Amino acid sequence: MKQELNRYEILEKITPIIENTAVRYNLIPVEIEFIKENHRWYVRIYIYSYNKEVTLDDCENMTRSLNEFLDELIPVKYYLEVSSPGLERKFKSDKEFLIFKGRRVSIKLKEPLEGENELIFKGEIIDWDDNEGLTFFRFDDGKELQIPKENIKSAKLYID
Repeated sequence: MKQELNRYEILEKITPIIENTAVRYNLIPVEIEFIKENHRWYVRIYIYSYNKEVTLDDCENMTRSLNEFLDELIPVKYYLEVSSPGLERKFKSDKEFLIFKGRRVSIKLKEPLEGENELIFKGEIIDWDDNEGLTFFRFDDGKELQIPKENIKSAKLYID
């Protein structure tokens, strides 16, 4: 009989261990996934650092530190992948606006802001508030904008 696997329960168990391990290396887990692709299970961890670029050594340190702990908590064979979020990462959660505060982003809106025509802005994250939304510095005119959370269709890191 095949054992039913609850991936959300497993994610709940492994997340604190991954977060604590990341803190030891002065890193932040931006995203943690436990997913099945092509009949194989994967644990994917995307890490970030406020102080420096994420290196191969950072990924390796996380992998080595986590292997034994995750093996005890995950009852199936899995592949562990640890990497940086990427140069032009698409945001998948609101917490990324806080993690990437001060970074350049491209924002796509659902509808134009009052007095504006554009739906896509490039600029820098000034601040994020779960109620107020995004405070944003737009590059093309140096204007500071307040963008309601509900009006953000998508956001991604942006490089020149």
